[in-house]
Amino acid sequence: MTEFLIRHFIKDSGQLGDPKVRGRYGLLSSLVGICCNAVLFLCKFLIGTVSGSVSIMADSVNNLSDAGSSVVTLIGFRISGRPADEGHPFGHARAEYIGGLIVSFMILLLGVEFLRSSFLKILHPEPVTISALALFLLLLSILLKAWMGLFNRRVGKRIDSAALLATAQDSFNDVITTSVVLLAAALAKFTGLQIDGYMGVAVALFILYSGLGLARETVSPLLGQAPDPGMVQALEKKITSYDEVLGVHDLVVHSYGPGNWYASVHAEVSAKEDILKSHDVIDNIEREVLAQMGIHLVIHLDPVVTDDPAINELREFVRGKLRAIDPALSMHDFRVVFGETHTNLIFDVVVPVGFRQSDHQLGEQIQQAVEELDPGYYYTVVTFDRSYTSATGC
Repeated sequence: MTEFLIRHFIKDSGQLGDPKVRGRYGLLSSLVGICCNAVLFLCKFLIGTVSGSVSIMADSVNNLSDAGSSVVTLIGFRISGRPADEGHPFGHARAEYIGGLIVSFMILLLGVEFLRSSFLKILHPEPVTISALALFLLLLSILLKAWMGLFNRRVGKRIDSAALLATAQDSFNDVITTSVVLLAAALAKFTGLQIDGYMGVAVALFILYSGLGLARETVSPLLGQAPDPGMVQALEKKITSYDEVLGVHDLVVHSYGPGNWYASVHAEVSAKEDILKSHDVIDNIEREVLAQMGIHLVIHLDPVVTDDPAINELREFVRGKLRAIDPALSMHDFRVVFGETHTNLIFDVVVPVGFRQSDHQLGEQIQQAVEELDPGYYYTVVTFDRSYTSATGC
């Protein structure tokens, strides 16, 4: 059914990098959500009204909220599909995250209201009477919600949409909550056991839990979460696949929404190479990364001396000392200024996130290690960089 809908309602469905195609996927998912949840709300509202079940009423309002969430998702996709403008030079793709955050807030407010009404039902219990037809309709709603979860998960993974994946998770949550409601209704009908209020509390607590989880998932990219390690490694591997590139460092990756990636990096090349040739290689890398990986890459060219035996020996000595301190430390931009009374070793050290020592403590430890060469002659001039990805060059 999912592929049927995609094939018949989304033009050029394979062009996932096109913002217009992403918008069509979002439109289809939102319309499916609005229609299905509206039908479920009407059915459950009527069943809850006739039976007097607070848990079924809560579940019906949950479906109404889901329909509203689909409207929010639709608006988010419409905004995110807008092209870049003067006020938003990187586009509007982050609007998808904002839409997902609004959905999570709606779920949390709904959970609080369900919790209140369920406690009142426990304090003031009323008998629940439900027909076999109503039980059957609740079972059908579970099956429909399960399909909606699979539909949104498949579409969300296909276009890498946090908003649709959140919607899919919400649908799977509804399968659980409605199953709990169905269990309470069945027990009331066949055994006379009245646990409707308690089941309502369970549903409300589950809704609150899922709402908090969705909020965390949508807030994280808005705050600037770290890029996927696999993407970072693939990007570094692509850049260093060129023979002219000796190493990379200071890689920074930014996301301005799904499929909207920007990155900057320093690439080390031999200082003896012709600068125009090196610049041409850098241009080629930037173009290929954009074409093959969809990342807007800017590369800063760092020339390094590779044919001086004395400098090479000092570089390897310092690198070995760094690894002895902590294997996670790496070094770049190594330069040597020789003098008659002393020599300065100038380099940058990349410090991973969560490193225990302060920059001052680490600097003293590096200086002590370097003095093993010749006490009082070698001095270190170190600039400490913080790693913004889970992979760093040396």
